[in-house]
Amino acid sequence: MPSADKPILAITLGDPGGIGPEIAVKALALEETYRACRPLLVGTAALVENALDFCSLKGFLVHPVKDPAEALFRPGQIDVLDLAGFPLGELRHKTVTAAQGRASVEFVLAAIDLALAKKVHGTVTGPINKAAINSAGFHYSGHTEIYAERTGTRDYAMMLADGGFRVCHVSTHVSLAEACRLVKKERIGKVIGLTWEALLKLGLGAPRIGVAGLNPHCGEGGLFGCEDDLEVRPAVEGAVARGLGVEGPIPADTVFSKMLGGQYDAVVVMYHDQGHIPMKLQGFKYDEGAKAWGQMSGVNVTLGLPIVRTSVDHGTAFGKAGEGRANPQSLLDAVEMAARLSA
Repeated sequence: MPSADKPILAITLGDPGGIGPEIAVKALALEETYRACRPLLVGTAALVENALDFCSLKGFLVHPVKDPAEALFRPGQIDVLDLAGFPLGELRHKTVTAAQGRASVEFVLAAIDLALAKKVHGTVTGPINKAAINSAGFHYSGHTEIYAERTGTRDYAMMLADGGFRVCHVSTHVSLAEACRLVKKERIGKVIGLTWEALLKLGLGAPRIGVAGLNPHCGEGGLFGCEDDLEVRPAVEGAVARGLGVEGPIPADTVFSKMLGGQYDAVVVMYHDQGHIPMKLQGFKYDEGAKAWGQMSGVNVTLGLPIVRTSVDHGTAFGKAGEGRANPQSLLDAVEMAARLSA
């Protein structure tokens, strides 16, 4: 049984038609999850029971609650904040539906409200589908924007982490053309600051941050673009003037190797794929022989929020949903990270 000093974490099921419910029950089937925290799933008891069934996880009891105070937090007995509004008859694995999109947003909003009310110490989110939530009338590009609006947060950023490999983004879900326009020293400076604060919370006493350049060779003195000289470098110089251990701009084709070698604790990147590609090369391993992902590690953390939010670093994986073969590793990593940040 988890100790009462372990943080209570609200873990959302994600899109019901994806792998979220499956990886949630697989994570709570492991006693290591209860050694890290007191886990509370947020969704519906029926979805949890359905996932236990198609995953052939026997001997687990589902304990529906209406408030975290009712939860038991016992291994073998899965506590679920049981929300109304999504009948099991509407479940469609592998399919984008408005009903499932609506349910996934409602799960997220419930978890955020629990954290704001200090009924839980942190939140962990399962994967949602952007097309599904937009079809339900929620016009967000992902979890991050939902959290920002619900918590009234203006300055926030995405950090992806896999062990000591960490990347923080100046922009995420925008076109590449728009991402280049968003490379501004004010925004870069804010992301550097948020990254620094996160590293301190993770126990790094003197963080070292590398800042990736936008252009090849950081623009080569203006030959390949001026953004690195006009926007990135001044942001780095401003951070150094504030006493932060920051270097840059550094060419993106070498900065990640330097982090792997131990030179940096995190890298600030300018746009989505500049950070996601090296992160997923680090954390995702596909086995062609087995036709399956042998490893899917990594955590998504939203920086700048008044509450703790971590997430899996992958999507709903509709192609395998409902089959019982999804890998819960990223969710386990997200739970461990949320427990550390909550502490």
